[in-house]
Amino acid sequence: MNDQQQNPRTQSLSEAGVSIWLDDLSRQAMTSGDLAELIATRNVVGVTTNPSIFQSAIAGVSVYDEDIARLAGEGKDVEAVVEAVTTDDVRSACDLLQELYESTDGYDGRVSIGVAPRLAHETEATIEQAERLHGIVGRENVMIKIPATEAGLPAITATLAKGISVNVTLIFSVARYLEVIEAYLSGLEQAAENGHDLSRIHSVASFFVSRVDTEIDKRLEDLGGEAAVMRGSAGVANAQAAFGEYLEAFGSERFAALKAKGANVQRPLWASTGVKNPEYPDTLYVDSLVADPCVNTMPGTTLDAVADHSEPGAPLSAESAESAEQVLERIADAGVDLADVFALLEREGVDKFEKSWEELLSTVSATIDDTRG
Repeated sequence: MNDQQQNPRTQSLSEAGVSIWLDDLSRQAMTSGDLAELIATRNVVGVTTNPSIFQSAIAGVSVYDEDIARLAGEGKDVEAVVEAVTTDDVRSACDLLQELYESTDGYDGRVSIGVAPRLAHETEATIEQAERLHGIVGRENVMIKIPATEAGLPAITATLAKGISVNVTLIFSVARYLEVIEAYLSGLEQAAENGHDLSRIHSVASFFVSRVDTEIDKRLEDLGGEAAVMRGSAGVANAQAAFGEYLEAFGSERFAALKAKGANVQRPLWASTGVKNPEYPDTLYVDSLVADPCVNTMPGTTLDAVADHSEPGAPLSAESAESAEQVLERIADAGVDLADVFALLEREGVDKFEKSWEELLSTVSATIDDTRG
């Protein structure tokens, strides 16, 4: 995009097939040029958002106050105000990444915004809001985030069938990932029937990593003995096993038929890649998950660490996936109920986003009260 030189470590990841998307967005980052700098020097080619990110961006700063006051003065309620300011930021980020979007034929240059967390168990309401958000942002390079809950799966299919690109979020288990792939392929098939250009539809499947280790590590510690030695292995193994399923699904005859119509693969995306245990290398969930193709969404601290001292491992393959499955089997044999872990993490993931959403509404409501007072 310009003459600035990319960091050699992030450039190496990019050349290995890893698309780096920043797991953060704020108006300050855009107006200050910080986001543009990361695009120019750290190989950042996309942005993801969530309620926690928006809450952090808006709380305690004044840059949003004028817009919030204006929108409230127009009679908008707090939810409408939040929708307006967050979609404005996403639209601005989309414009910033438009050149990348065009130069990669829609592969990158993407910005994700999610449906309200309270809709995680409401299929029809999710479909309706996904289409609404897509229309409000009004940029082809926006991706609508829909959680991979049981209610979210048919919403993913229906949204794709409308020709809207989707970021499937909150995936924790390989079993649920297989359902996400099915939702994607079905959505593409319906989109083709509906007359949409499949080449314009993109999707990523966001597989959460560090949260898996956090929960499973606790259970391994409780079991003690040899089980405790396996701490820190589950998150990476779970994602590596998922990549094996990706290779199989997108090497299938079913996808080949869609590809012939212009369809794109649904790239695996490694989310929650900030290391939560200080005993582990701070680039663990980047260096261990190099794959072609994949997306890695990194918070700023992880991106800094990667740019400073990342040492990528061997690229993922069918063989590494098989080894990863054996790691998961050993963890299960040690006494960890993996199905229970993944169900818990999904519930907690939805709950955390709901809590952040409520905090965001409270923050904006307080700002409205202050401007009126």
